[in-house]
Amino acid sequence: MATMYDVPADALIEAVAEDLAERFDEPDWAAFTKSGANRELPPEQEDFWHVRAASLLRKVAADGPVGVERLATEYGGSKRGSNRYQVAPAKRTDGSRKIIRTILQQLEDEDLVETAEGEGRRITADGRSLLDETAGEVLGELDRPELERYA
Repeated sequence: MATMYDVPADALIEAVAEDLAERFDEPDWAAFTKSGANRELPPEQEDFWHVRAASLLRKVAADGPVGVERLATEYGGSKRGSNRYQVAPAKRTDGSRKIIRTILQQLEDEDLVETAEGEGRRITADGRSLLDETAGEVLGELDRPELERYA
């Protein structure tokens, strides 16, 4: 049986995002919210919410118990000063904690992630099986030459 480590992350995230799109919807406010302080505009992807949810599910499974603070650091980036034409050196900023927290709550409602008191969030058996089953499907769809490129 294939696990999430046996397939490329981008292929797994795309496949899991399609499944999560059937399970829950993005909030109304998500279309107007930036994904971090280092961004000028909200995401332009139509399926951004579900792709981010799939990515978060994979990160929680891989890094397991992990908190919102650490996830925000991973989804952050660099930001110049208040004006993008400024010559000041770039500074590190975190990703949007509101988006991460809301997605994790939606994943908890679907019983894919659970809260570990004082440790953060960890994946449940249902979440692990979703990732592993999807990885098996993705592995079957991948061409062998493409698979060798990731080996």
